[in-house]
Amino acid sequence: MLPTDIDLLPVLGRPTLSPDGVHAVVEVTRADLAGDDYTTELLIVDTTGATPTRRITQGPYDGAPVFSPDGRHLAFLRPGAHGRAQIHLLPMRGGGEAHPVTDHPMGAGQPVWSPDSTRIAYTSRVPAPGRYQGPAEQERPRRVTTLVYQLDGFGYTYDRPRQVFVTDPFDLEAPPLQLTAGDYDHGDLAWSPDGSSLAFVTARHDERGDDSRNDVWAVGADGTGLRPLTHGGMYLFTPRFAADGASVVFCGAELDKNNNSCATASYGLWSVPVRPADDEPARPVVPRRLTGDAHHLSFASQMIQPAADGVYFAGDHRGEVNLLLVPYDGGEPRPVVTGRRQVNGYAVAESDEGTTVVAVVASAGSAGDLLVWRDGTEHVLTPYGAELTARGRLLPMEEFTAYAPDGYPLHAWVVRPEGPGPHPVIFQIKGGPYTQWGYTLNGPAAFDEAQVYASAGYAVVLGNPRGCSGYGQAHGAYVRDDLPRRSATDLLAILDTALDSSDLDGERVGVMGGSFGGYMAAWLNAHHGERFRAMIGERGLYAIDSYAATSDDGADLAVSLYGADRARWAEQSPLTYVDRMSTPMLLIQSEEDRHCPPEQAQRLFTELKVRGVPVEMLLFPGEGHDMSRTGLPSHRLARFEAVLEWWERHL
Repeated sequence: MLPTDIDLLPVLGRPTLSPDGVHAVVEVTRADLAGDDYTTELLIVDTTGATPTRRITQGPYDGAPVFSPDGRHLAFLRPGAHGRAQIHLLPMRGGGEAHPVTDHPMGAGQPVWSPDSTRIAYTSRVPAPGRYQGPAEQERPRRVTTLVYQLDGFGYTYDRPRQVFVTDPFDLEAPPLQLTAGDYDHGDLAWSPDGSSLAFVTARHDERGDDSRNDVWAVGADGTGLRPLTHGGMYLFTPRFAADGASVVFCGAELDKNNNSCATASYGLWSVPVRPADDEPARPVVPRRLTGDAHHLSFASQMIQPAADGVYFAGDHRGEVNLLLVPYDGGEPRPVVTGRRQVNGYAVAESDEGTTVVAVVASAGSAGDLLVWRDGTEHVLTPYGAELTARGRLLPMEEFTAYAPDGYPLHAWVVRPEGPGPHPVIFQIKGGPYTQWGYTLNGPAAFDEAQVYASAGYAVVLGNPRGCSGYGQAHGAYVRDDLPRRSATDLLAILDTALDSSDLDGERVGVMGGSFGGYMAAWLNAHHGERFRAMIGERGLYAIDSYAATSDDGADLAVSLYGADRARWAEQSPLTYVDRMSTPMLLIQSEEDRHCPPEQAQRLFTELKVRGVPVEMLLFPGEGHDMSRTGLPSHRLARFEAVLEWWERHL
């Protein structure tokens, strides 16, 4: 696989199903290398195979499609007025062109249909008076009073919160109804089955912005009866009404006593009763967890869908992302889609003819294809994985088990280049840390980069040490007391096991990683640098104290990952040990990264440079934390070129 093959990896978004399950619509995003951009279009797919797949919008930036419950219309997002995404409506019967439904200066969010198909709810950011109306350099100075005030890939958030709106998409003369107001941010909307109210998440307590707490709230569709359904102690998202409307199910994790999150806590499914609008005073209700610690809602598919007999969710499991159905009363979930692959989005339609499930499923040989399950059978509806395999671009992933010094088994892989060894080795460390390497060619922890490096002649070693998701709560929580040292022990055990193979050259080894992987690359440079010829640290955290002060969520993550005792932050910061670093290091950094800001790389670069350690820094303008996955195609190719040149020089 070559760097330029990113145009062979289309990314499929979350699908939507017609009520009868016959048609699915899915967004498909492709890299346009010639135009140095991406195109996103909507495809309609016949799940029965009776009619061919066809494009139903011209793009180039159409996404977030949602069928109306009666199947007559499709709502989706398209850039419109003010250059922002606006909700558009496309008739699905009788023909007709898509037309805009919203006209908000800051755009509109994901459309959510009412059950009777007459209204659409959505969020839109409402800026403070006088804000975001002219050139950025002419803005008045900002007065920041909370710890959370910015977001990677977006910018400042505190002065333009999301508010909830409801509109009649068939009466373009009627203004939308704004249901919420104030300096509170709202998101993740859901209609009640009877269409009388909406649920959403928001933080409306006095300490909002200084902690991680949020709650599920409900409001009448006319804006009356605003009330909380949960009462603190959790970070939660994606509330959805149960099929009978009597409860709301949601995803979340419990916070500590100071309302700080735990970065290695598993996100489970929870349920809370719906409190009537006239139930005063508010009665605190303790949510009930539906899933056990063994099940963690996947970061690859942060969605749930209630059905008649339970709730569908996607969970991490040993590099897989499985689609499961948990009963409303809890218990062991029933597997729906499993295997060595990852479910990245799905939709379920229940009708008199039965249940239809469509899902975007990625694997070691596919960045994602649309599959359908009906009547106990499975069919692939799109050809993308088959096209890539047919071109002979992919090398096999070989699974192996390593053992930590305490005997604990660790799951890992190696991707070997063609031909005899001994091959130089790249040890690739994932981000997170609470994520997983998995069976996919696309996503935050995917194998597409391993394929590129193996095709260039390197054996690539990857593994899931303790501290990651997919192996149970105890596996993830193991590193809490000493994240860098415990992670390093497991990582080196994985590498040592891989190097037992005679065709891997233990004298020519490099290590690279992004985000948490960049942090660990720098840590290994300081503590085990003699084992490596060179390092690459990308978008990494290198000094916990300044990260806590400058990252978009650093004040919370610094505590959840490294502990509340600030005296130990220096002990766990790679920059503290810079005088022990001597291995050549390339630092890759995006200039607009607000999650691991540029100052992290700049501090490490300067300290290494003045000590005479071979170090270089590659800075990408205009990009955020996810540049290697979503940045301009030209930047992604330039990054691959720099990485391969670095390894050619040192390995």
